[in-house]
Amino acid sequence: MAHLNRRDLGLLVLRVGTGAVLAAHGTQKLLGWFGGGGIEGTTKAMEAMGFNPGRESAIAAGLGEAGGGALLALGLATPAAGAAAAGAMAGAVAVHAPAGFFAAAGGYEYPAFLGFTAAAIGITGAGRYSLDHATGHVLDRPWVVATAFIGTALAAAAVVGRRAVEQDEGEAEPEPGPEPETP
Repeated sequence: MAHLNRRDLGLLVLRVGTGAVLAAHGTQKLLGWFGGGGIEGTTKAMEAMGFNPGRESAIAAGLGEAGGGALLALGLATPAAGAAAAGAMAGAVAVHAPAGFFAAAGGYEYPAFLGFTAAAIGITGAGRYSLDHATGHVLDRPWVVATAFIGTALAAAAVVGRRAVEQDEGEAEPEPGPEPETP
């Protein structure tokens, strides 16, 4: 039996813990598990927060969290999993940013922590006790790391930027008033 490596054991614990939290949170959005709103409730929440189209935003957030989290926990396609989860958390940070940093006030402290942790795992790799290791790191190559993080960063920026533009447009629209009388 191979010698237990503390670094690999630590990565296993970090991956499984972070991945499980993210996966549980994502299944709330997608399936309504653990008291979540499911896809319909999440769609309504996304639309209320200015994310349009709401359903696609809800699905993307749920898949980033549930899928990225499950893959992180398994240690499979770890760079892509870390990038997906970090991207989903970047969106959550944008949602919570107006409330400030601390979670107690509704801020972005918690999603930022999860996002940084997922990104760090994606960059570091899954370690020896993972499906990536068992499969010879087929899905854990340097180009996969770079592609996953660049792609996720661009997608997160596009979603957050689109939301900001739509909010600005909504604020710029004049409130409807009485129609002018025609002679």
